[in-house]
Amino acid sequence: MKVRLAYGQSGLDIDVPPKATTVVEPVHHEAAADQTAVLRTALRAPVAGPPLRDRVRPGQTVAISACDGTRPQPRHLMIPAVLDELDGIVRLEDVVVLVATGTHRGNSEAELRAMFGDEVVDTVRIVNHDARDTAQLTWLGTHGKGVPVWLNREWVAADVRITTGFVEPHFFAGFSGGPKLVAPGLAALETVLVLHDAARIGDPRATWGVIHGNPVHDDVRAIAEATGVTFALDVVLNRDKDIVAAFGGDLLAMHAAATATAKRMAMRPVPAPFDVVVTTNSGFPLDQNLYQAVKGMSAAYQVVRPGGTIVCAAECRDGFPDHGSYREVLASAASPRALLDDINARTETVPDQWQVQIQARIQSGSRVVMHTGFLSDAELATAHLEQTRDISATVAEALAAAGPGARVCVLPEGPQTIPYVDGGLS
Repeated sequence: MKVRLAYGQSGLDIDVPPKATTVVEPVHHEAAADQTAVLRTALRAPVAGPPLRDRVRPGQTVAISACDGTRPQPRHLMIPAVLDELDGIVRLEDVVVLVATGTHRGNSEAELRAMFGDEVVDTVRIVNHDARDTAQLTWLGTHGKGVPVWLNREWVAADVRITTGFVEPHFFAGFSGGPKLVAPGLAALETVLVLHDAARIGDPRATWGVIHGNPVHDDVRAIAEATGVTFALDVVLNRDKDIVAAFGGDLLAMHAAATATAKRMAMRPVPAPFDVVVTTNSGFPLDQNLYQAVKGMSAAYQVVRPGGTIVCAAECRDGFPDHGSYREVLASAASPRALLDDINARTETVPDQWQVQIQARIQSGSRVVMHTGFLSDAELATAHLEQTRDISATVAEALAAAGPGARVCVLPEGPQTIPYVDGGLS
């Protein structure tokens, strides 16, 4: 049986035995017939609170938070929709779009044009948030469960603050979108390190689809509530990255409505764990580096049996990547188990520790094999990972080693659909 995996921009075909294979992928949802109209409705008839135009006064300054280039947010539709609503009330020179990079690298001008469109880039000031640049940050006190909060100075100074994002299950924050466009999106490195520390990430409720009681998301919400969002706009996307539904209004009520829709669309129960799980990181732009590909591994980890095999196809055109400490931390111990022990023993947090912790936990319980186009076998070995050039052959070998009755699950779109063992998600 041939299955097409989301991989880079071109995709990748693999062959798997039909009788032994379960494919878990997004149920196709048609895009809204008029995506701009759906956005306009969300801005004018919000889930909670007044329309956007009623929250803005002439002469005010506006900051709009948007996802960075590793996320498939339809910024080219969402930002113009917001600007159209603001037309006649505020001047474009009083608007700034802040790319909510979190701790990721900033986007180049060419990337910004691909993300937002030439008209937005040419008419509105766009700034890449830099979590490490103290000149960009301002102190806002301690919020949530002891989180020291520094946020982007321009965001804090704006009279009107608008978040724009998209909602899908997130591997330790529960769901993306909403308050994450404030923190970690526009937060300082020190803030992110606490939000992503070993205790929070290690909590069993810091997982896909769980928000309330999730220590990461509880603090993310607390920060956004305490520091203020004027209006929030989120969308839910289909597998083609087109808008299915849009939600606007007061931040938390809007996000609750969006997450309910995303959960119905993107989470699927399976009856039992599998011996082998093939996953992806949803193709470009999500599979640009190994750091992001941990999400695809985590989706597979939900339904692989203990000691089973995960095969992850992620192009990784941006490498590990080279910025940040992820590569260095991965290589700092002799094995995934040693990495986990080291992280748990530390009293301080370090950049990228959270991603390494999740990856080490997955690798400690499963064999993980990568298929990439831009990382060598030797580079992957430093991260305690194997490489395969032939996924079909690797799956066949893993099934044979598992013995009679062995089964494989394929997640062609990776974390776009999150499987869970029926009864294993609360």
